[in-house]
Amino acid sequence: MTAPSVLIIDDEEIMRDVIARLLKRAEYDVEAVTAGEIGLQLLEEREFDLVLLDLMLPGMGGLATLDKIFEAQPDVQVVMITAYASIENAVTATKAGAFDFVTKPFKNDELLLVVKNALQKRQLEQENRRLRETLRKRYRFENIIGKNEQMQRIFDLIAQIGPRRSTVMISGESGTGKELIAKAIHNNSPRAEGQFLAVNCGTIPFDLLESELFGHVKGAFTGANSSKKGLFEVADDGTLFLDEVGTLPLDTQAKLLRVIQEREFRRVGGLENVRIDVRILAATNSDLKEAVEQGSFREDLYYRLNVINIRIPPLRERKDDIPLLAEHFIQRFREENASQPLTMDQAALRVLMEYDWPGNVRELENVIERAVVLAPESGVITEDLFPREVLESSSLSLEALKIGQNGASLKEQVQEFEKSLITAALRKTDGNQKQAAEILRVNPTTLNEKLKRLNIKIS
Repeated sequence: MTAPSVLIIDDEEIMRDVIARLLKRAEYDVEAVTAGEIGLQLLEEREFDLVLLDLMLPGMGGLATLDKIFEAQPDVQVVMITAYASIENAVTATKAGAFDFVTKPFKNDELLLVVKNALQKRQLEQENRRLRETLRKRYRFENIIGKNEQMQRIFDLIAQIGPRRSTVMISGESGTGKELIAKAIHNNSPRAEGQFLAVNCGTIPFDLLESELFGHVKGAFTGANSSKKGLFEVADDGTLFLDEVGTLPLDTQAKLLRVIQEREFRRVGGLENVRIDVRILAATNSDLKEAVEQGSFREDLYYRLNVINIRIPPLRERKDDIPLLAEHFIQRFREENASQPLTMDQAALRVLMEYDWPGNVRELENVIERAVVLAPESGVITEDLFPREVLESSSLSLEALKIGQNGASLKEQVQEFEKSLITAALRKTDGNQKQAAEILRVNPTTLNEKLKRLNIKIS
């Protein structure tokens, strides 16, 4: 195991030698220099775990050197060495990022203990950084985040099918991230250097849809003053993502089927066939099987598109991903808004976990962005920063109450509802029974009796 490396910056030769010998006997890898400028040069050349920095240096002073040290190696630990007369400056240095300070004259054991503690902090920070990186790699795929078992299976499937050319149908509710999945498939394919084009079939007027997809020749229709390539032609050697494919009219579906089967098409108004090599990925938030049965979607096209199916679970089915997603969005919006470091308190996280997220990940993203923008100077995101519908639904979710299920009697259902209200009030007041009683407008004694009768535990 490599010995921890320590850099000593002190202009007093005797002090420098004493510290160096002491640390070498403790089996540290030690370098010692006489000035801040020399120390900074060494820091540019190699990495150190710890710097012992004298506060009173000739030339560049200790405080100025401290700033430059963190510029060179932001993660290094620094311990200041100072005389009694300059303790005030040493305190200033600790506020600027130094781990601790040691006053002259010091006891050997005292210095060794400070060095040991500083190095332990360095090791802990490195382990935490490695853990975060491991979690990031393990629970992220492209820009998709999820440790949920269903999401992990999707990640494995993307890696498996990415190199193939098969068509893929991505199904899921609005806001679940279907386009992100499509991009991940494209980026993990041999077509990654080619175009990835996405089109929402439901937002293009029917009279323009075929021109948008297949292009047109000059004079094909009124306003076609020049020829135009369609998305299939532009995406040649790449990937075309057809979102909401179930909204395509039947005549366009027939042309799409021909493209899949023959890998060629004709521009609107054109006579020549255009050959293309495009991988098609499709997505829908509706039941295409039902559309086939109703005759609004071609059965042969359905099976051509549905060679491989990826179903993205709604957020309510992967609530264990909410903390990861929330942290990701907090960091992203904090950086975009150049705001202070932010954390979320446990009560706010519980609210997010209890809400059913009808708008899925997109809705969570919007809620977190709002909270980051409105966050107070304390840097703590609390539940009062969330929209009313999130707070109300999390407290009074009928699904959570299981009303009418399991043959529960009216009395049992009322008790469950009452228990939910009391629990929500206690959560809002962090377990303060008096404040919860005020919210519920009951006597504190009455509330205490209900807690016992309903077997409500206060965490």
